[in-house]
Amino acid sequence: MTSPRLDLSYKFPSSKSISSEMTTSDHREPKKADIPKNSEIPPELEPLLDTDYDTGLSNEEYEKRLATFGNNEIAEKKKNKLLHFLSFFGGSIAFLIDFALILTAITKDWVNFAIIGALLFLNAFIGWFEESKAENAVDSLKNSLALKSKVWRDSELVDVDSKFLVPGDIIVVRLGDIVPADALLLGIGVDGSETEVDLLVDQAGLTGESLPVQKSKGDMIYSSSVVKQGQMKAIVVKTGEHTFIGKAASLIAITNEPGHFQVIINTIGNFLVYITIVMVLVIFIFLLVKRIGFNNGKLSKEDLLSSLEDVVVLTVAAIPVGLPTVLSVTMAVGSNQLAKKNVIVKRLTAVEEMASISILCSDKTGTLTLNKLTFDEPFLKNGFKSNDILFYAYLAAEPATADPIESAVRTAATTQVPVLQDLPNHKVPGYKVLAFTPFNPSTKMTKAKILDEKAGTSFRVAKGAPQVIISLCNGDDEATNMVNQMASRGFRALGVAINHSDNEESGWELVGLISLLDPPRPDSADTINKCHDMGISVKMITGDQMVIAKEVANRLGMHQVILSAEKLVDSDITEEQRRDRCFKADGFSEVVPEHKFMIIDALQKKGNIVGMTGDGVNDAPALKKSNVGIAVHGSTDAARAAADIILLESGLSSIIDGVLVSRAIFQRMRSYALYRITSTIHFLIFFFIITLAFNWKMSPSLLILIAVLNDAATIVIAFDNAQVSKTPDKWRIGQLITLSVILGSLLSVLSFAVFFVARDAYKIPVHSLFKPKAELAGLDHRMQSIIYLNISSAPHFVIFSTRLSDFFFMNVPSFTFSFAVISTQVFATILCSVGIKGFVDKIGFAWGFSLLGISFIFFVILDVVKVYVMRFWSFELVATLWPTKAHRTKIRKRVAQNARLDRVSKTVQKIRATIIANQLIEKGKRV
Repeated sequence: MTSPRLDLSYKFPSSKSISSEMTTSDHREPKKADIPKNSEIPPELEPLLDTDYDTGLSNEEYEKRLATFGNNEIAEKKKNKLLHFLSFFGGSIAFLIDFALILTAITKDWVNFAIIGALLFLNAFIGWFEESKAENAVDSLKNSLALKSKVWRDSELVDVDSKFLVPGDIIVVRLGDIVPADALLLGIGVDGSETEVDLLVDQAGLTGESLPVQKSKGDMIYSSSVVKQGQMKAIVVKTGEHTFIGKAASLIAITNEPGHFQVIINTIGNFLVYITIVMVLVIFIFLLVKRIGFNNGKLSKEDLLSSLEDVVVLTVAAIPVGLPTVLSVTMAVGSNQLAKKNVIVKRLTAVEEMASISILCSDKTGTLTLNKLTFDEPFLKNGFKSNDILFYAYLAAEPATADPIESAVRTAATTQVPVLQDLPNHKVPGYKVLAFTPFNPSTKMTKAKILDEKAGTSFRVAKGAPQVIISLCNGDDEATNMVNQMASRGFRALGVAINHSDNEESGWELVGLISLLDPPRPDSADTINKCHDMGISVKMITGDQMVIAKEVANRLGMHQVILSAEKLVDSDITEEQRRDRCFKADGFSEVVPEHKFMIIDALQKKGNIVGMTGDGVNDAPALKKSNVGIAVHGSTDAARAAADIILLESGLSSIIDGVLVSRAIFQRMRSYALYRITSTIHFLIFFFIITLAFNWKMSPSLLILIAVLNDAATIVIAFDNAQVSKTPDKWRIGQLITLSVILGSLLSVLSFAVFFVARDAYKIPVHSLFKPKAELAGLDHRMQSIIYLNISSAPHFVIFSTRLSDFFFMNVPSFTFSFAVISTQVFATILCSVGIKGFVDKIGFAWGFSLLGISFIFFVILDVVKVYVMRFWSFELVATLWPTKAHRTKIRKRVAQNARLDRVSKTVQKIRATIIANQLIEKGKRV
């Protein structure tokens, strides 16, 4: 199956009718913008961009286009709140509970109806309440558009709501503005003259580039990017869903896959539902046949309802009614624990999925790095020091500019050079700026003439593009080589030179080169190391160039196998090869949102649970696509809305806390699931056989008491001590179900042993369920109490074993959990020992505590069985017991891989042996 290739082309309505009616408001020659050929402008749109840049669109023309293209906004796609709530009543287990609820109503068993209905509603409410906190990602993308825009309409510059922009509108963008739509720069200022200074646009939130991008005439600027410098007219090209940000919305909209946790629960539920339905149907048919036989071949309505009532109660007691509720409560408690660590969980099931993450993809800019240029190790000449180059660069810096490079130099100088700290108005004590030449794109440098008031002399400082400054100093081969080295590592370099002569053109001396880089966050490297220790592979994703990605990877201690975006879309490779490339790479460079989406999809199809961290609009599709999307501190609304988890603290260190807590929660959930499946299998096997073979059944009230009392007690497993695994957690459904079947079968053997010992050794009577109720009323029903206590306590103690894969005493359970489990069984023991007339017959404390002791001893025996099953469990064992085509293929791949590794190992050993032999020969020659 191939990766999804998104059709993100602009679907325009026909422009013929619009362009043919375009008119001007007067007879002067319109001033049309010189629109260059641009690959991002669809041919069908070009006629609509023929707008007079002095007058803009007429109101009449604007109204036509608005009717054709619609508002400049992303369409809302809201969930129906009622349908969203009702969706939590779905799933395999929930459907079976729904069915049981209907049957209890038919049989008028209102007590069980109320209990089942309450549990069903509670589970749905918990899930709905937690997920209702999440915002709609598309709404957030819509809100990230600018609110107001300056637009030329009918020769007037007016403020309009950004949502009313149309293709062909002439807008003005300036410092601090949020770009309202995808637009083409015209190279014209607001007064109609050509601009000399290009725009600087921060589009890190869209493309992942770490630095503001220089934009000039003919370049596209994208909706929701921010203008950092300059002002210019632009013509609107794309609006609403057709913009770059709209593409992100479309990627989010198509991502609607069921979560990993939901798939697991459905798998477990399907297994339990199938065996429950089969066994209950057999019992139902058996009961009907027996009752028909007692009534001389006639089936009465009473017999039908009685048989139905019997199997309904059996079904209710057998199915894990509390499974969804206990798991939801466990995850809700975990989300509250994470909130205390400043990790906000938006989607409840993300708590479980975070424990299973095997690959963490992280956006670089603003996540792994600070998204802020910082002074790095400089290259210095002629004995100059680091403080010297910063001091001179500061003297030649322009105070008012918002240029990020200038800001980085000023920040480094004022924090590292003592004399420059706490300066008012950029004035350096003892120095006076006599003349200043700001940066000019043609000269690519700034100059300043400085008076040294103490010495009474003046000197000049120049700062700018390194090649220009080196040329000003009559060349320097060493510095030129260093510029190339810095460029190869992704640094931004600035040259600094001084001139103490009176000649402005000669006498320049190179001070050195300033190197600037968006540095890693202080905690990023440590977080990545901890992830590796926990079995999580970290992959960096960035829109920056390859050299920058490799430099950052090197500083973070990551491997430097970086894959460029072009390798992802290579048409000469197969889909499997593309997935292998993604899996083997340590990072990806020059990517756009669609590439991030593809990367996550490829890794997931390799069988990985993938987490994604990000902060920008460009990360939103990948955050939504990943199993667990994590929006970091300071992220955009779009990223937070698309994510499942939000970090409230800077950096990624909170992720480690999140993974540890999630793995603890996972262990609790897995423990309960194993216990509950084991209990269900035990229950079904015992009652299936005992009903068919001995015509015996248990009181419906005792059956319901088992289900409610035991599940209510195990809810506190959410507060149990958990043994956190060192590697990503997996459900291993095959192992889980197999172990449950083994333990459930052994528990059934114990229950049958108790039944036969009580019947044959202690002569406890067993009464057929087909006797009339009047006859059953006065009989000895101690067997009911004995079997109830065994079925209540024996499986319940097993939960102390299912808490971990090792022996139960290797991790002590919490006091709260132990107290809840033990107290319920002590209560059941006392209840059966003293009895309640009409409800449960008295068996005495000798029977009561004997049964309790037997259950505890048997739990210890089952714990040993569990440990050895899990120790011997392997994929090879599964493939042998269940030799499917997929298993055989996987085994062949493993054998081939092991053979390759063996050949490599033997080759390495031969090379080492040859080297050692040559060394011994050389040593012998010397002797």
